[in-house]
Amino acid sequence: MEQIIKLETNKIQEQYSFNKVAKQASGAVMYSVGKAVLIAAVAIDEKAVDDDFLPLTVQYMEKSYAGAKIPGGFIKRETKPGDFETLTSRIVDRSIRPLFPKGFHYPVVMTIMVVSSDSQVDMQVAALHAANAALFVSDIPVSQNVSAVRVAKVDGEITLNPSLDLLSRSTLDLFVVGSGEDLLMIEMRSMASNKVDDVEIIGMSPMMGETPIILEHQESNALNNEELIEVIGIALNGIKEATDSFSKEFTPLAREPLVLDLKEEKGDSELYDFIATNFATQVKEAVNEMAKSERSTALRRVRKSILRALEDAGKTVDEELTKKVLENYKKSVVRAMILEDGIRADGRGLDEVRPISIETSLLPSVHGSCLFTRGETQALVTVTLGDNKDSQAYELITNKQSLYENFMVHYNFPGFSVGEAKFNGAPGRRELGHGNLAKRALEPVIDLNLDGSIRLVSEVLESNGSSSMATVCGGALALRSADIDLVDLVAGVAMGLVTDGSNHAILTDIMGLEDHDGDMDFKVTGTRNGITALQMDIKLGGVELSLLQEALDKASNAKNHILDLMQEAESNTQPSEALPSTELFTIHPSKIVDIIGKAGSTIREIIDMFDVSIDLDRDKGGVKVVGGDKSKVQAAKVHIQGIANAPVKKQTIYELGKIYNGKVKKIVEFGIFVEMPDGFDALLHISKVSKERIDKLSDKYSEGDAIDVIVMEQKGKKVGLATPDFLS
Repeated sequence: MEQIIKLETNKIQEQYSFNKVAKQASGAVMYSVGKAVLIAAVAIDEKAVDDDFLPLTVQYMEKSYAGAKIPGGFIKRETKPGDFETLTSRIVDRSIRPLFPKGFHYPVVMTIMVVSSDSQVDMQVAALHAANAALFVSDIPVSQNVSAVRVAKVDGEITLNPSLDLLSRSTLDLFVVGSGEDLLMIEMRSMASNKVDDVEIIGMSPMMGETPIILEHQESNALNNEELIEVIGIALNGIKEATDSFSKEFTPLAREPLVLDLKEEKGDSELYDFIATNFATQVKEAVNEMAKSERSTALRRVRKSILRALEDAGKTVDEELTKKVLENYKKSVVRAMILEDGIRADGRGLDEVRPISIETSLLPSVHGSCLFTRGETQALVTVTLGDNKDSQAYELITNKQSLYENFMVHYNFPGFSVGEAKFNGAPGRRELGHGNLAKRALEPVIDLNLDGSIRLVSEVLESNGSSSMATVCGGALALRSADIDLVDLVAGVAMGLVTDGSNHAILTDIMGLEDHDGDMDFKVTGTRNGITALQMDIKLGGVELSLLQEALDKASNAKNHILDLMQEAESNTQPSEALPSTELFTIHPSKIVDIIGKAGSTIREIIDMFDVSIDLDRDKGGVKVVGGDKSKVQAAKVHIQGIANAPVKKQTIYELGKIYNGKVKKIVEFGIFVEMPDGFDALLHISKVSKERIDKLSDKYSEGDAIDVIVMEQKGKKVGLATPDFLS
């Protein structure tokens, strides 16, 4: 029997319909908010995988019919997911993954379908709440609810779960996921403020819902640490309210959980002691080598040595068990070094940033470039400038029209960056997520008062943690190399956490080993004035705000250290020689027609004469001149301004019956355009050329010929002509 639950939490009026759809799934719900309707269904394969991980797959899918649209393109059905769908799937995955019990290795697929859309509904909050409800009432052994809150700041006022229209005017986009009083995940970015009424919004970004791309009066709204902690605290209060309501209402509807065998941590105390006694030094040396690479070649060598020693000692050899126990021992070594000794695998202090080297404008044929190296992580970041037609078109289910993105960030992670022999295919979810984070970090400081597009590409050439933050740092300097105006430079750093419950250590600029064996991945980007973007994932059950505050404070110190080095590199940066020269100026809109000329003749002459391209705005009188030679671009500008500023010629009043000597300007089928002595073009109709019939004027006249004409009449700019022969 269908069971309907209606809730109102944090300004959202939601309806959950259980036992209505997808009854053969492990758990399902039809979720409604406003006009939006989503179906979430979860299914489990009761055969566990052998590998030590949770094989969870989340698929968020927007159906075109949900927005009363037919898919565009040749194939009229939904194909590969768009960026917004992929990023939303990642958000849901990262939010619900911590809910599964330890040792749960059964394949689970969570499917979320948008079957009806609403232009004012936040689909990411809706998707997470629908997924949470389907998972909680399923027969999968998950006994905890999660909730999401999006926080906006409009005109200085904090608002929870704003409409998309209100979010477009916000200076803050903070997405917080938690359970009870515990934080599980954070996505945050500051956004450009709308200080004046004449701001022009030209498009929306697919990355975090519909957010404005602003062309004028842009300024950064980076948050300081104290403001951010305060706002997250407000969000947590809302999350606790929501998850308490979910638990109360959903618990009576939850199915009896499946009885599943959870894989216990493979352990053998005797083998663990054997490794600790005989191979402690070798493991520490291997850890030191692993600190220099994400590859575990060194640890494999140690494992082979242990297996040989076990055979020599006549002990039972279980390679899989040995691998697991060695991994556990290695993890304990790494964490003990940090918690007990205050040192890290690569010898750094807890607050120390790895050595940094920066080279800008190193690619001669590229508009902007930077090679940013931090420790064993290296990113080659490039910037390419284009016209408006180079913007990325995309669609959202909540919008009827096609939208355009004029600042694109693309992140690539080839296999060789971590020493893997792997085919380089289409970007996956990780690449899209890292590119999105870098875009959110840099967008608030770019002066988007530009007539064109920017594409930033990061090629990760070497990776040992924090490659997305290297993309942010290198990206800011590549933009400067391309002579893009920035409100300020942006740096990024990845922070980590190691805790045993009673003691904890915050790690600055974590490497791959510390990301793998740590308890938190916390990426912070910003200027000296505050934070532009933030991303946090917790591997524990949650984290307290006090720990988050400590991590933010340490991240600020590291960020400022990196900015010092970036500013030094910026001072030595020369704009790329490949940059096109551009002149943007305005003339009176009425003069645009003079620049174009008859049938485009004048503008074609200017383009050919100065080897430039010209874009005109008829309504505003805007002129954009672009070319490879700065002197020619400047000369073209002067020439255009000369045409626009030329005095207006008054219409000549011709004397009727007087003979004027003109010039054949153009011959057409119905007559001759005659250039009068003052430069005015008048029409001599074929019927007024001769008393005799003329079939083809070109047989008698050629363009450029001198011709006598008599003015027969004049009405404003309309002048009637005849030849003396016609009147004789």
